[in-house]
Amino acid sequence: MDTLLNIVIQAGAELTESNYCSILLYEQETNTLKFAACHLEHQNRLRQLRIPVDRSLSGSVYKSGKSTFVKNAANDPRLLVSPQDEFGFSCQTALLVPLIYRGETIGILETIEKKSGLQFSTYDKEILEVLSYQVSASILGHLLYDEIKHAYDEVQALEKLKSNFIAIASHELRTPLGLILGHATYMNDMIEEPELKSQLEVIIRSANRLKSIIEDLSNVNNYQSGVNHLRRRNISVNKLINRVAQAFHPIAEEKHIQLITQVPKGELLLEGDEEKITIALNNLIKNALTFTDSGGRVIMRAEKISSYIQVSVVDTGIGIPASDLPHVFDRFYQVQSHLTRRHGGMGLGLSVAKAMVDLHKGQIWVESELGKGSKFTILLPVQSITAPLGKVNAFIEK
Repeated sequence: MDTLLNIVIQAGAELTESNYCSILLYEQETNTLKFAACHLEHQNRLRQLRIPVDRSLSGSVYKSGKSTFVKNAANDPRLLVSPQDEFGFSCQTALLVPLIYRGETIGILETIEKKSGLQFSTYDKEILEVLSYQVSASILGHLLYDEIKHAYDEVQALEKLKSNFIAIASHELRTPLGLILGHATYMNDMIEEPELKSQLEVIIRSANRLKSIIEDLSNVNNYQSGVNHLRRRNISVNKLINRVAQAFHPIAEEKHIQLITQVPKGELLLEGDEEKITIALNNLIKNALTFTDSGGRVIMRAEKISSYIQVSVVDTGIGIPASDLPHVFDRFYQVQSHLTRRHGGMGLGLSVAKAMVDLHKGQIWVESELGKGSKFTILLPVQSITAPLGKVNAFIEK
C-alpha cells in the first residue's frame, strides 16, 4: 500500500506540474487526518502530524466531500500548519480533492504550488479526481482486508480459548465423574431396598448422561485439534449396524418407536475405524429417537454404491426447518427452541458424527421436511484411498 500511495502522489505532482502532492487519511480514533503519503524529504515530520477535521482546510474538504481550489493558501486561516514556517517552502496555491469510494469519504489527495506559479485549473482537478477514485478503491480494499484479518484473528483466538476450556474441563471432570459412577454402581449392587435403589439408578443414569456429554466434547475437540487418529481395519457394516440397533432397542421400545434395520444379504466391508464409525451411527440413532414421537419409526439402512458404502438413518420425527438445515452439524447449534428445549441436549451429537465421518474422508448430509421427518446419510469410502471426491459429489447431486 505504501508503494502504491507513493506512486499516486508522484503521478499527481507530475501531471499537475506541482511541487508537492500528498495523501491524508481519516483516523477515526482521533477524528483527525494523518499523512499516509508525502514528499520523502519531509516524510518523518509530516507522518507525526495530525490535522483536526474541525477548523482545518483539509478537514473542510473531507467533510464537504467536494474538490476545492485555494488561491491564497498561505493566508487562509484554515491552514493550521504553515508549510513556509515548518518546511521552508511556499504555499500560495493548492488543490484538494476528497478520496471517495461508494459514497464514503476516507481521506484527501492534495497538491501544493504549481511550478509555473499559475493557479490550478479544472483540468488539474479532473486529473486528481481520476487518481483519487483509483486510489480510494485500493485504500478501502486494504482497510477492509485489515478489518477482516483482525476479526479473523479474534475469532481464531476465541476458538483456541474455547478449545482449551473444553479440553481442560473434560479432563478435570472425568475423574470425579468416574468416582461417582463407580461408587453409585457399587452401592446399587449392594443395596436391596427398592426406594434407595431407584434413587441410585437416577444418579447412575444422570452420571452416564454427563459422561456422554463429556465424551462428545472431547471427540469434537480432539478432531479439531488434530489429536484424533484412525485405527483402520476391515469392518462388517452389516454386523455394525445390527449391533448399534440392538443397543438402542430398549430405548426405542420404551418410547414405542419401531427401530428397523435394512441391510443386504451380502457382506458390506469397508476399511475404517470401527469405534469412530460406531460413535457417528450412535449419535445419528440417538438424534432420530430423541426427535421422533411415540408410535413413530426409525430405519437404518445400508447399501454399496460403487466404491462407497452409504448408510442412512430415516425417521418420522418432527423434522428440521429449512433455515436450520445448513447449521445442524455446527458445534453447539440448537434447532429452534420450541422444537428442542423439551428434548434437552447441547447440540453436539451431529457435530461429533460429522467429525467422525470427516476423519474417514467421507461425507454426511441431511434431508428433512418440517413435521414429516429427517434422513441423515453417511457416505464412506470402502478403502482409505478410493474414487475421486468429484464422483461422490456427482452422486449426491443425482
